Amino acid sequence: MKKLLPLTAIILTSITFNASAAMEPNLEKTLIAVCKTGLSDNLFLFKRTMQENRINKRRVFPKLVCNGQSFHQFALSNGANKIASKIAPYSPGVTTITDLAMTAPQDTGYSVTF
Repeated sequence: MKKLLPLTAIILTSITFNASAAMEPNLEKTLIAVCKTGLSDNLFLFKRTMQENRINKRRVFPKLVCNGQSFHQFALSNGANKIASKIAPYSPGVTTITDLAMTAPQDTGYSVTF
């Protein structure tokens, strides 16, 4: 029994570290498809990609990073002004007052490079 507890702890920690190592392949493929729509200024293609992949704009766009830029900045830098204006309301804003007692842990962003 004394040997079973440390052995179980070692096995569980190794499984935990291996599971959180990388992004899921399907999620990465979906995010790359969204980033590729940011290269064009085609709203029809953008809307179709969003619907096919069932993407929640409020969750994804504040965190999505394409080639080191936020998705909004990525679309603007590639001349996709229509798409950039479409997602502008979902871009993160600037907060000037910070309540230290109410701060939540920061979410990590979704970063893809293709």
